[in-house]
Amino acid sequence: MSTIPTKAYGASGSIFNSLKPMEIQRQAPKADEVHIDILYSGVCHSDLHQVKNDWKNTIYPCVPGHEIVGRIDEVGSNVTRFKVGDLVGVGCMVDSCGVCPSCQAKEENYCEGPVSWTATYNGYMKPENQDFNTFGGYSTNITVKESFVLSIPAALDIKAAAPILCAGVTTYSPLKFWGAGPGKSVAIVGIGGLGHMAVQIARAMGATVTAITRDKDKREAAEQLGAHEVLISTEADSMKAHELKYDFILITIPDAFDINDYVPLAKRNGVLTTVGLLGEYKAPVNNMEMAMHRRSVSASIIGSIAETQEVLDFCAKHNILPEVEMIKMQDINDAYDKMLDEEVRFRYVIDMASLKNEE
Repeated sequence: MSTIPTKAYGASGSIFNSLKPMEIQRQAPKADEVHIDILYSGVCHSDLHQVKNDWKNTIYPCVPGHEIVGRIDEVGSNVTRFKVGDLVGVGCMVDSCGVCPSCQAKEENYCEGPVSWTATYNGYMKPENQDFNTFGGYSTNITVKESFVLSIPAALDIKAAAPILCAGVTTYSPLKFWGAGPGKSVAIVGIGGLGHMAVQIARAMGATVTAITRDKDKREAAEQLGAHEVLISTEADSMKAHELKYDFILITIPDAFDINDYVPLAKRNGVLTTVGLLGEYKAPVNNMEMAMHRRSVSASIIGSIAETQEVLDFCAKHNILPEVEMIKMQDINDAYDKMLDEEVRFRYVIDMASLKNEE
């Protein structure tokens, strides 16, 4: 099968210094695949974790990027849902086993196959085969199976739509599953890339929404996003006053934190769900606090392909968009530094024309 030389930016080794230009090879599309000219790629905190090998599973070379918006320029012979010229998206997954109970239920993000689902970059979610790798959206093009490609609604601004493919679905999925909607009180902890999408989505679902942040400077932004109330987590008296208030608490903090700070805020039968953190909490959960009010702690990872299409359509219907700052591919290392220093407001998006035009 023919290959396509592709410009990319990636990390070549386990010592994190910087992402550098590299050339990778893409496969020409098989019968059930499409080839996509990438226009924009979102920058997710998970990209940073993967490049730095924070999860101890990174396969190098690592080309990140799983919030991809582009235009199809070639289709395989059996493709029926898309045609050349269609504007499409690719999120966190590009394949799964297809036969396990989760896949049969159209919840590929919980694939129970031997290697779980295949990530858009860094290969299998369970990397038993270290010889197999995938390369993501920090590149000029990508080839993807038709069934893992999403339609981008015409109503969405394509320059801002990319983060919906991860940040959007990662928050939409648990909000939907735990019934955020009219009559429900919902708290969103952390008003960053994930949290600022969650506030907008929960509000559009009809819930009463509180944004919880340690940064007082984000109060106005959270209110503009649709939060009915903003709670500053470092203010002990305010946190105490909000105990037993929320049906559902979605925590979007991407690094280790103490969940016990937020448990008392949940009502009887309330649920706390963590997204973004793929690791342990800083301290064990205080089960006395859990048991006394029959609270539950849970977690959620991204969302299914069907849910990703749902959230794209939902955002188009409700005029929801991530707040983004457009950058050039050549600025990615500076963007990573700002992410580490928490200087980015919400989300970066890479204009891939900058890579295509690079000498």
